Amino acid sequence: MRIEGYAVVSEDGMIADASGLLPPQLITRADQRFFKQGLNGVDAVVHGRNSQEDHPNSAKRHRIVVTRNVADIAPSPANPRAILWNPLGATFEEAVAALDVPIQSAAILGGTDVFGRFLDRYTVFFLSRIAGVRLPGGRPIFPQVPAQTPEAVLAEHGLRDKGCELSDPAARLIISRWERPA
Repeated sequence: MRIEGYAVVSEDGMIADASGLLPPQLITRADQRFFKQGLNGVDAVVHGRNSQEDHPNSAKRHRIVVTRNVADIAPSPANPRAILWNPLGATFEEAVAALDVPIQSAAILGGTDVFGRFLDRYTVFFLSRIAGVRLPGGRPIFPQVPAQTPEAVLAEHGLRDKGCELSDPAARLIISRWERPA
């Protein structure tokens, strides 16, 4: 299965502020377009209960919501296209099978523990970074941040920087593509 990661981070590697919210400083049109296009190309999305996407096709997507509020796998009471998954009670493969549709690709949308859970499985990771924004006390992209940079964590887990996928100097945005060698 192709596993794609998508995250926008501050200079200090944070995906959210101290309250757990994505601040407006991390939202740019170019990144949102790139993100939406990427999600339109996968079969399912995987995210924690606080991470989500709000695009025209969002309601149509199959999704796996990572939560500790179920023992293993359960249907989502709020969305017939979603399941709730506790990684301590079931494997990712079991969660994918529970969707009961063919899934060949999935996008991982966060939060911290969810991004970290897939470090050894990403096929590609799109790391969007906004220069000049720092979020002291914020939520890090990976559990190893801030002791390590997001780039160091990706490299440590076998992904290689393939360079700039997209740049928007006006928004101080650079999206880097990190790939696992074949």
